[in-house]
Amino acid sequence: MQRAWALGKTCYLPVLHGIRPQRLWFAAYRPGDDLVYNRFGIAEPNSPRREWVHARCLDIICTPLVAFDAQGNRIGMGGGFYDRTLAFMQRRRSWRRPHMIGLAYEFQKVDIIAHRPWDVPLQAVVTEQRVYRQHEML
Repeated sequence: MQRAWALGKTCYLPVLHGIRPQRLWFAAYRPGDDLVYNRFGIAEPNSPRREWVHARCLDIICTPLVAFDAQGNRIGMGGGFYDRTLAFMQRRRSWRRPHMIGLAYEFQKVDIIAHRPWDVPLQAVVTEQRVYRQHEML
């Protein structure tokens, strides 16, 4: 995030939506902004809901994961929040924004993960050892 800020970029963090609790919105986060803990104990920006943006407004989403495979499939943290939030991407034919990047450790790479119809594939995965780009994962 320090690098992004140095380049003049705005960083957003996921926020759980209170009314639609199974989806994520994204709130701008700047150095020194207040954070509050959500129901899972995860820190979120303490910003008004009117300032939150939908995932389709973002260029890149870096997502956590438990495991990933060479086809760009991922196993998430178990709540399905990213799958529901990004379901709109399955209906698009060409424009694929936001780009999906998984954040993982090398030991989380597995041979194969069963793909489900609602899964949104990763375009890259960054580990402590290397960056796997989509063409390298396939």
